[in-house]
Amino acid sequence: MTHETVDESDFADYAREAWGTLVRSAVFLGCSLHEAEDLAQTTLVRCYTAWPSVVAADNRAAYVYRMLLNCLRDSKRRRWWGERATEHLPEPGRGAGGRAQDAMAGVDTADAVHRALAGLSKPNRDVVVLRYFAGLTEAETAEALTVPAGTVKSRLSRSLAQLSANDHLADFRTDATSGFTADSTGDSATDLPTEETTS
Repeated sequence: MTHETVDESDFADYAREAWGTLVRSAVFLGCSLHEAEDLAQTTLVRCYTAWPSVVAADNRAAYVYRMLLNCLRDSKRRRWWGERATEHLPEPGRGAGGRAQDAMAGVDTADAVHRALAGLSKPNRDVVVLRYFAGLTEAETAEALTVPAGTVKSRLSRSLAQLSANDHLADFRTDATSGFTADSTGDSATDLPTEETTS
């Protein structure tokens, strides 16, 4: 199939719908916002050039997120993207009122989640981001990472245990069965359950 067979309207609808989640996932995979936007754009370009294959895929989400991970890997081969965590966050502007406080609370949340995720190994971080921030099922996560479903479950179990003990997330702990809520983009809350709720 050639590019002429691409349904432009179908692709445009998909790109609009997928953009926010692709960017958010890239951020939690360790990219800055600018890098995440570049990565999402590169992924969507690859989707466009292979759109007939994307449409025909048994699992479109897994197919596209495998593209995202491949684009990230390729980018890191070209140049290193280091973590940009900082010890001190900027002060909110004076007179901004509640909106500035809400914005800073969002920055605090995103910073805490970034620091906690940075403590995971790359395979474990990939599993957590795809499962809980991209919203893929365990089966879709396994397909995107080309690993068995059992590997996804074991990585999730280890990762959630490690995250539940992470000091950066202490303010988000409530009880043994509820998790923390974190969304750096401010779109919608993403619940990351504790290990007990994944069984």
